[in-house]
Amino acid sequence: MNIGDLLAPERVCCLPDVSSKKRALEMLGEMLSSHLPRLTQGEIFDSLLARERLGSTGLGHGVAIPHGRLAGADEACAALLKLGKGVDYDAPDSEPVDILFALVVPTECTDEHLQILALLARMFSDPETLARLRSAKGPEDLLDLVHHWDTESPDSP
Repeated sequence: MNIGDLLAPERVCCLPDVSSKKRALEMLGEMLSSHLPRLTQGEIFDSLLARERLGSTGLGHGVAIPHGRLAGADEACAALLKLGKGVDYDAPDSEPVDILFALVVPTECTDEHLQILALLARMFSDPETLARLRSAKGPEDLLDLVHHWDTESPDSP
């Protein structure tokens, strides 16, 4: 699987200033709703927020993977948000989060959901990949980097 295939240019964004975790999740909900016509931004946001209430999706090292399963999703869909300044995210290492990769999958896609999350965790645990993502000049660079990691990384399947 190529993680980049879950993204589209309109669902990759660089924002210099987002005030909070809640606002970042709202932005991700907006980005994802553009590809999920049967779901509203509010439904997606509520799903991401409900998952956060179970425990933070912050991985550490400034990365979070908010995710949810929704009946109105026909396929797995993702959005990538890079912030200029990190937000408090209740991450296990207490570092602010500046890279958020949101994932929505259909309710019945439990195995696929877990496989994607495992792949994302592996990708975001690589310090070199994180450095490249943080130095990316814009959304196109971010999308290229995600595609490149998936196809060129010795750790990718």
